Amino acid sequence: MKPLWKNALMERDSGKDRPCWVLVGGRRRLGRALAEDLARDHDLVLTSSRPWAGETWVDGLSKTGRVRTLQWDAESPDLVSRMMADLDTLETQGWVISGAIILAGSFPESPFGTWSQKDLEATWRLNLSFPFLCAQALAPRLPEGSCLQVVLDTSIHRPWLQRLPYSAAKAGLASLVPGLAQLLAPEVRVVGHALGVLLPQEGSDAAWLGSRTLLNRIGDPADLCRAVRFAGDSPFLTGEILTQDGGRRWVDR
Repeated sequence: MKPLWKNALMERDSGKDRPCWVLVGGRRRLGRALAEDLARDHDLVLTSSRPWAGETWVDGLSKTGRVRTLQWDAESPDLVSRMMADLDTLETQGWVISGAIILAGSFPESPFGTWSQKDLEATWRLNLSFPFLCAQALAPRLPEGSCLQVVLDTSIHRPWLQRLPYSAAKAGLASLVPGLAQLLAPEVRVVGHALGVLLPQEGSDAAWLGSRTLLNRIGDPADLCRAVRFAGDSPFLTGEILTQDGGRRWVDR
């Protein structure tokens, strides 16, 4: 599909509508935190692999602006056609997408010696193939001057040894950032975010995780929210991966 570039800055300056961003994986954990932050001054399209029934927190977002929820299931054989149909419908209904953030992923523990073809394919499908397909679907819809952002993991610098298949997927996804930046320039910018621990998993030791950073603490979802806004508002930034891990990758092994 040939991009029909519009101008995101002109649309924002017109004051007619709030910016509309797509959050792929905007339902749980960091995705939800980011949605709640952006809803203050953005219209949002949120996607999830599961139905949205019962997610009452989304109703609160609708009090400040428009919110649309979509189901994009990485396991579905009809994923690509579903994405294209949903994006066509949004355009028909007057939604003008001016930015996109891809957060979707899983974080499976996969010790060496336990790998199987089925498990590897499942990990790479959600953490690598799915973001690639989402980027391919969204990029032609983005207006001139907009930014496509991809959330990665600090494992691209220093892999998680108990999660090597996941780390490998994120390393592959990291190559998408400079690659797409070249393909989409100069109309659309592409920025990645390599994150350390912002929301520790249930049962994990936050104090120990924090001790593995130079700052001796873990981060906070607000760190991602600030970085996403910074990238969206930085017209000379593209092809770069911004790392926020408290200096984890510089700590002695």
